[in-house]
Amino acid sequence: MSTSVVLKSQSVESTMLLPLWGRATYSRKDPAILDDQDAIRLIKQCEYDFAPVAKSFGEFSGLTYIARARRFDDAIRNYLAKHPRATVVNIGAGLDTTFSRIDNGLINYYNLDLPDAIAYRKSLLEDTPRNTCIAKNFLDPSWFDDIIFNMEDGIVFISAGVFYYFKEEQLKTIIAAMAQRFSGGELYFDAEPKYAVKGSNRMVEKSGNKGAMMHFWVNNNEQLEQWSPNIRVSSQSLLKGITMNESWGIGTRLAFRACNCIKFMKLICLKFVH
Repeated sequence: MSTSVVLKSQSVESTMLLPLWGRATYSRKDPAILDDQDAIRLIKQCEYDFAPVAKSFGEFSGLTYIARARRFDDAIRNYLAKHPRATVVNIGAGLDTTFSRIDNGLINYYNLDLPDAIAYRKSLLEDTPRNTCIAKNFLDPSWFDDIIFNMEDGIVFISAGVFYYFKEEQLKTIIAAMAQRFSGGELYFDAEPKYAVKGSNRMVEKSGNKGAMMHFWVNNNEQLEQWSPNIRVSSQSLLKGITMNESWGIGTRLAFRACNCIKFMKLICLKFVH
Protein backbone atom coordinates (compact mmCIF):
# COMPACT_ATOMS: atom_id res chain seq x y z
CA MET A 1 0.00 0.00 0.00
CA SER A 2 1.05 3.61 -0.54
CA THR A 3 2.66 5.49 2.37
CA SER A 4 2.77 8.89 0.67
CA VAL A 5 0.73 10.55 3.45
CA VAL A 6 3.09 12.24 5.92
CA LEU A 7 2.14 13.29 9.46
CA LYS A 8 3.19 16.64 10.86
CA SER A 9 5.85 15.94 13.48
CA GLN A 10 4.58 18.60 15.91
CA SER A 11 0.97 17.44 16.19
CA VAL A 12 -1.47 15.42 18.26
CA GLU A 13 -1.91 13.10 15.25
CA SER A 14 1.78 12.21 15.28
CA THR A 15 1.43 10.81 18.79
CA MET A 16 -0.22 7.76 17.19
CA LEU A 17 3.30 6.59 16.39
CA LEU A 18 4.32 6.38 20.05
CA PRO A 19 2.01 3.49 21.03
CA LEU A 20 2.78 1.79 17.72
CA TRP A 21 6.48 1.91 18.61
CA GLY A 22 5.75 0.63 22.11
CA ARG A 23 3.55 -2.25 20.97
CA ALA A 24 5.95 -3.30 18.21
CA THR A 25 9.10 -3.07 20.33
CA TYR A 26 7.85 -4.61 23.54
CA SER A 27 5.47 -7.24 22.20
CA ARG A 28 8.61 -8.74 20.62
CA LYS A 29 10.18 -8.82 24.08
CA ASP A 30 7.14 -9.89 26.11
CA PRO A 31 4.54 -11.58 23.87
CA ALA A 32 2.91 -13.17 26.93
CA ILE A 33 1.42 -9.74 27.66
CA LEU A 34 0.67 -8.78 24.05
CA ASP A 35 1.58 -10.40 20.76
CA ASP A 36 0.96 -7.62 18.25
CA GLN A 37 2.28 -8.93 14.97
CA ASP A 38 0.43 -6.21 13.05
CA ALA A 39 2.31 -3.49 14.95
CA ILE A 40 5.63 -5.22 14.21
CA ARG A 41 4.73 -5.29 10.53
CA LEU A 42 3.40 -1.73 10.41
CA ILE A 43 6.35 -0.05 12.07
CA LYS A 44 8.56 -1.26 9.23
CA GLN A 45 6.34 0.63 6.76
CA CYS A 46 6.35 3.98 8.57
CA GLU A 47 8.72 6.59 7.21
CA TYR A 48 9.52 8.07 10.60
CA ASP A 49 12.64 8.46 12.72
CA PHE A 50 11.92 6.55 15.92
CA ALA A 51 15.39 7.15 17.39
CA PRO A 52 14.31 10.12 19.59
CA VAL A 53 11.34 8.08 20.83
CA ALA A 54 13.48 5.08 21.74
CA LYS A 55 15.96 7.39 23.48
CA SER A 56 13.33 9.22 25.54
CA PHE A 57 11.05 6.31 26.44
CA GLY A 58 12.66 3.62 28.53
CA GLU A 59 11.64 0.07 29.37
CA PHE A 60 8.88 1.00 31.78
CA SER A 61 7.18 3.39 29.35
CA GLY A 62 7.43 0.89 26.51
CA LEU A 63 5.93 -1.89 28.60
CA THR A 64 3.01 0.29 29.66
CA TYR A 65 1.96 0.49 26.01
CA ILE A 66 1.54 -3.27 25.73
CA ALA A 67 0.02 -3.50 29.21
CA ARG A 68 -2.56 -0.87 28.28
CA ALA A 69 -3.39 -2.62 25.02
CA ARG A 70 -3.82 -5.91 26.88
CA ARG A 71 -6.19 -4.34 29.42
CA PHE A 72 -8.33 -2.85 26.65
CA ASP A 73 -8.36 -6.18 24.80
CA ASP A 74 -9.56 -7.92 27.95
CA ALA A 75 -12.27 -5.31 28.57
CA ILE A 76 -13.61 -5.75 25.04
CA ARG A 77 -13.51 -9.54 25.29
CA ASN A 78 -15.41 -9.44 28.57
CA TYR A 79 -18.11 -7.29 26.97
CA LEU A 80 -18.28 -9.49 23.87
CA ALA A 81 -18.75 -12.57 26.05
CA LYS A 82 -22.18 -11.14 26.90
CA HIS A 83 -22.78 -9.23 23.65
CA PRO A 84 -21.10 -11.20 20.82
CA ARG A 85 -22.68 -9.04 18.08
CA ALA A 86 -21.77 -5.73 19.68
CA THR A 87 -20.46 -2.66 17.93
CA VAL A 88 -16.97 -1.58 19.00
CA VAL A 89 -15.80 2.01 18.48
CA ASN A 90 -12.13 2.90 18.88
CA ILE A 91 -11.96 6.63 19.63
CA GLY A 92 -8.73 8.22 18.41
CA ALA A 93 -7.73 4.93 16.82
CA GLY A 94 -4.57 6.11 15.09
CA LEU A 95 -2.63 3.02 14.00
CA ASP A 96 -4.22 0.79 16.61
CA THR A 97 -4.62 -2.88 15.66
CA THR A 98 -7.02 -4.04 18.36
CA PHE A 99 -9.53 -5.46 15.86
CA SER A 100 -7.15 -8.17 14.68
CA ARG A 101 -6.68 -9.37 18.25
CA ILE A 102 -10.29 -9.38 19.51
CA ASP A 103 -12.43 -10.06 16.44
CA ASN A 104 -14.93 -12.87 17.01
CA GLY A 105 -16.25 -12.85 13.44
CA LEU A 106 -19.50 -11.09 14.42
CA ILE A 107 -18.72 -7.56 15.59
CA ASN A 108 -18.84 -4.26 13.72
CA TYR A 109 -15.71 -2.27 14.49
CA TYR A 110 -15.04 1.42 13.80
CA ASN A 111 -11.81 3.43 13.91
CA LEU A 112 -12.69 7.06 14.64
CA ASP A 113 -10.03 9.73 14.25
CA LEU A 114 -9.23 13.10 12.69
CA PRO A 115 -9.06 13.23 8.88
CA ASP A 116 -5.24 13.50 8.71
CA ALA A 117 -4.85 10.56 11.06
CA ILE A 118 -7.33 8.43 9.11
CA ALA A 119 -5.63 9.31 5.81
CA TYR A 120 -2.34 8.08 7.26
CA ARG A 121 -3.96 4.98 8.69
CA LYS A 122 -5.54 4.12 5.33
CA SER A 123 -2.16 4.42 3.63
CA LEU A 124 -1.06 1.47 5.77
CA LEU A 125 -4.24 -0.42 6.71
CA GLU A 126 -7.18 -1.15 4.45
CA ASP A 127 -10.77 -1.07 5.65
CA THR A 128 -12.71 -4.33 5.62
CA PRO A 129 -16.49 -4.83 5.75
CA ARG A 130 -16.53 -5.08 9.55
CA ASN A 131 -13.52 -2.90 10.35
CA THR A 132 -13.97 0.58 8.93
CA CYS A 133 -12.75 4.13 9.49
CA ILE A 134 -14.62 7.32 10.32
CA ALA A 135 -12.67 10.51 9.53
CA LYS A 136 -14.26 12.94 11.97
CA ASN A 137 -13.49 14.86 15.12
CA PHE A 138 -14.62 12.94 18.20
CA LEU A 139 -16.26 16.13 19.46
CA ASP A 140 -18.53 16.25 16.40
CA PRO A 141 -21.57 14.13 17.36
CA SER A 142 -22.47 13.53 13.71
CA TRP A 143 -20.35 10.37 13.92
CA PHE A 144 -23.13 8.89 16.05
CA ASP A 145 -25.05 8.37 12.81
CA ASP A 146 -22.12 6.66 11.08
CA ILE A 147 -22.13 3.55 13.23
CA ILE A 148 -24.42 0.56 13.60
CA PHE A 149 -26.11 0.53 16.98
CA ASN A 150 -28.74 -1.91 18.15
CA MET A 151 -29.44 -1.71 21.86
CA GLU A 152 -30.03 -5.45 22.10
CA ASP A 153 -26.59 -6.16 20.58
CA GLY A 154 -24.74 -3.61 22.70
CA ILE A 155 -21.88 -1.23 22.12
CA VAL A 156 -18.48 -0.70 23.71
CA PHE A 157 -16.18 2.27 23.23
CA ILE A 158 -12.44 2.34 23.89
CA SER A 159 -10.04 5.25 23.86
CA ALA A 160 -6.40 4.59 24.67
CA GLY A 161 -4.13 7.55 25.38
CA VAL A 162 -6.47 10.05 23.74
CA PHE A 163 -8.63 11.90 26.25
CA TYR A 164 -5.57 13.60 27.75
CA TYR A 165 -5.54 16.00 24.78
CA PHE A 166 -9.04 17.37 25.42
CA LYS A 167 -10.33 19.87 27.96
CA GLU A 168 -12.64 18.38 30.58
CA GLU A 169 -15.63 20.47 29.47
CA GLN A 170 -15.24 19.14 25.92
CA LEU A 171 -15.26 15.56 27.15
CA LYS A 172 -18.17 16.16 29.51
CA THR A 173 -20.35 17.50 26.70
CA ILE A 174 -19.72 14.72 24.15
CA ILE A 175 -19.76 11.86 26.65
CA ALA A 176 -23.02 13.05 28.21
CA ALA A 177 -24.50 12.95 24.68
CA MET A 178 -23.08 9.45 24.14
CA ALA A 179 -24.56 8.23 27.41
CA GLN A 180 -28.00 9.43 26.33
CA ARG A 181 -27.76 8.02 22.79
CA PHE A 182 -26.06 4.67 23.49
CA SER A 183 -27.85 3.35 26.55
CA GLY A 184 -26.43 0.05 27.77
CA GLY A 185 -23.02 0.78 26.32
CA GLU A 186 -19.69 0.99 28.08
CA LEU A 187 -16.73 3.34 27.58
CA TYR A 188 -13.19 2.46 28.64
CA PHE A 189 -10.34 4.95 28.74
CA ASP A 190 -7.08 5.49 30.57
CA ALA A 191 -6.32 8.49 32.73
CA GLU A 192 -3.73 9.86 35.12
CA PRO A 193 -3.91 12.23 38.11
CA LYS A 194 -2.90 15.85 37.61
CA TYR A 195 0.70 15.48 38.80
CA ALA A 196 1.27 12.53 36.45
CA VAL A 197 -0.04 14.42 33.42
CA LYS A 198 2.53 17.13 34.09
CA GLY A 199 5.26 14.47 34.05
CA SER A 200 3.89 12.94 30.86
CA ASN A 201 3.99 16.33 29.17
CA ARG A 202 7.66 16.64 30.00
CA MET A 203 8.33 13.18 28.50
CA VAL A 204 6.47 13.99 25.27
CA GLU A 205 8.48 17.18 24.92
CA LYS A 206 11.68 15.16 25.27
CA SER A 207 10.56 12.97 22.36
CA GLY A 208 10.61 16.11 20.20
CA ASN A 209 6.88 16.77 19.96
CA LYS A 210 5.99 20.10 21.56
CA GLY A 211 2.65 20.42 19.75
CA ALA A 212 0.73 17.76 21.67
CA MET A 213 0.36 18.91 25.25
CA MET A 214 -2.04 17.10 27.59
CA HIS A 215 -4.84 18.84 29.49
CA PHE A 216 -7.18 16.26 31.02
CA TRP A 217 -6.58 14.38 34.24
CA VAL A 218 -8.72 12.40 36.69
CA ASN A 219 -8.04 12.68 40.39
CA ASN A 220 -11.14 10.78 41.58
CA ASN A 221 -14.30 9.08 40.28
CA GLU A 222 -16.57 11.74 41.79
CA GLN A 223 -15.14 14.16 39.24
CA LEU A 224 -16.64 12.04 36.44
CA GLU A 225 -19.93 11.17 38.13
CA GLN A 226 -20.92 14.82 37.81
CA TRP A 227 -20.82 14.66 34.03
CA SER A 228 -24.21 13.01 33.55
CA PRO A 229 -26.94 11.23 35.53
CA ASN A 230 -26.74 8.51 32.84
CA ILE A 231 -23.26 7.26 33.72
CA ARG A 232 -21.87 5.00 36.42
CA VAL A 233 -18.12 5.13 37.07
CA SER A 234 -15.61 2.51 38.16
CA SER A 235 -11.82 2.46 37.96
CA GLN A 236 -8.80 0.34 38.77
CA SER A 237 -5.09 0.36 38.18
CA LEU A 238 -4.25 0.15 34.49
CA LEU A 239 -1.54 -2.38 35.34
CA LYS A 240 -3.77 -4.66 37.44
CA GLY A 241 -3.33 -8.32 36.51
CA ILE A 242 -0.25 -7.74 34.35
CA THR A 243 2.34 -10.36 35.27
CA MET A 244 5.81 -8.94 35.69
CA ASN A 245 8.75 -10.61 34.00
CA GLU A 246 11.92 -11.26 36.00
CA SER A 247 13.95 -10.24 32.96
CA TRP A 248 12.75 -6.64 33.39
CA GLY A 249 15.12 -4.22 35.05
CA ILE A 250 14.70 -3.78 38.78
CA GLY A 251 13.69 -0.15 38.27
CA THR A 252 10.90 -1.22 35.93
CA ARG A 253 9.61 -3.84 38.37
CA LEU A 254 9.62 -1.36 41.24
CA ALA A 255 7.81 1.20 39.10
CA PHE A 256 5.15 -1.36 38.15
CA ARG A 257 4.53 -2.23 41.79
CA ALA A 258 4.37 1.41 42.84
CA CYS A 259 2.01 2.39 40.01
CA ASN A 260 -0.28 -0.52 40.84
CA CYS A 261 -0.38 0.50 44.48
CA ILE A 262 -1.17 4.18 43.99
CA LYS A 263 -3.16 3.85 40.73
CA PHE A 264 -0.72 6.17 38.99
CA MET A 265 -2.40 5.11 35.74
CA LYS A 266 -6.08 4.19 35.78
CA LEU A 267 -8.40 2.19 33.58
CA ILE A 268 -11.77 3.90 33.85
CA CYS A 269 -15.12 2.40 32.85
CA LEU A 270 -18.22 4.51 32.28
CA LYS A 271 -21.43 2.49 31.98
CA PHE A 272 -24.28 4.22 30.19
CA VAL A 273 -27.59 3.66 32.00
CA HIS A 274 -31.20 4.70 31.43
